[in-house]
Amino acid sequence: MMKWERLLAKGRFGESARTSGSEQGRSEFEIDYDRIIFSAPFRNLQDKTQVFPLPDQAFVHTRLTHSLEVSSVGRSLGKGAGEFLLAKFPHLESFEISASAIGSIVAAAALTHDIGNPPFGHAGEEAISDFFRLHPDGKLWERHVRVDQWADLINFEGNAQGFRMLVSKQFGLKLTYATLAAFTKYPRPSLIAQRDIARKSQKKFGFFINQLVDFEQMTDTLGIEKISGDTWVRHPLAFLVEAADDICYSIIDLEDGCTMGLVSFEETLELLKPILGERFDPEKLKDRTKTQNLGALRALAIGQLIRETVEVFGQYEENMRKGTFDKALTDIIPSAKALAEISKVSIQKIYRSKLVLEKEAAGFQVLEGLLSVFSRALYHHFYNQDAFSGQDKSILRLLPEDFPMKGWGAEVNPYPLLRALVDFIAGMTDKYALNLYRKVKGIALPGA
Repeated sequence: MMKWERLLAKGRFGESARTSGSEQGRSEFEIDYDRIIFSAPFRNLQDKTQVFPLPDQAFVHTRLTHSLEVSSVGRSLGKGAGEFLLAKFPHLESFEISASAIGSIVAAAALTHDIGNPPFGHAGEEAISDFFRLHPDGKLWERHVRVDQWADLINFEGNAQGFRMLVSKQFGLKLTYATLAAFTKYPRPSLIAQRDIARKSQKKFGFFINQLVDFEQMTDTLGIEKISGDTWVRHPLAFLVEAADDICYSIIDLEDGCTMGLVSFEETLELLKPILGERFDPEKLKDRTKTQNLGALRALAIGQLIRETVEVFGQYEENMRKGTFDKALTDIIPSAKALAEISKVSIQKIYRSKLVLEKEAAGFQVLEGLLSVFSRALYHHFYNQDAFSGQDKSILRLLPEDFPMKGWGAEVNPYPLLRALVDFIAGMTDKYALNLYRKVKGIALPGA
């Protein structure tokens, strides 16, 4: 069984051992939070899709505001769980572990939970996958890479991209192993012998094959156990990060949908009532604006869901450490049925609304177009020199200055090159991707 004193170790990825403790009054896990919030990948989330791509209204959430809210909920969940753990395992105090420290781990991990998402949200993930799986310019690369590497490319996963970014020397975050593990909801690679559909942690994958060594370094340090040769048990705090995200997108996406007029206020209220229970007082909704009422209902609902989630975490904490519990906490709390109904309505009226679908369709075109142009130029340059054109040469000059342009050729596996290309595309903001697409396609000229 996994031990909390190892699961909450303060060691940092990519950094030699040092004396643990505070730095300028901050704990190691608070330092994680600060490093993330000042990083370039986190700032880019301000112009990445949450539900409504390229929102014109300031009140609609972007990935940045969503991530901040998930982090806030995560802190509350982590602190509540920490109070339970300190009461159950008082000896943890001798390891300088506090409820606030555990709250900081979950808050930091939750802050990064969407950091690997490409432009245009989940449509962007599908667009990248479809490019390599279906597009002629993408399929060209299959014969040059290994089977497990090809599985990474045709199944782009924002969680794996996020792990890659968090351990990358490029950004120099050097987060604690505990925060990295709490971030990793899906502790497996893309290609495994057999997926256990009963385990939520195997629904997706959490790292690309060239980050396997990094992932194993993390699991070895924290004592995270293997289920099989290619799958691991989740870090228990990852269940809280997942719950924070589930709570926020369920309640806040519904709030956005109501604000956008896709779901009526009356229907929103009926969906939230089962969660609010006795806390709902219709008298308090009088003489207030719709926005004020939505804010109040949202706060009450989130507060209730936090309480329920912490209680369920306590019930299953031991089984999490044994690796025998592997479900989403929000699927088994008392309000699970109400959340499922909210999800059903959100899919019908929000996620499949004309506004969302139209902009997602545009996102497919933009990302496919960018990948096609850059991928073709790279292929011609390194693997089919006879076809290398002046246009290809101009396109390659648009790649970042630190893009790896040396050492490739017909006898060299291009997987690292393709990972760098996907890093470039996935790291774009929505508007940057759209503007660059217009330029490389000749739809708009620079400065026009």
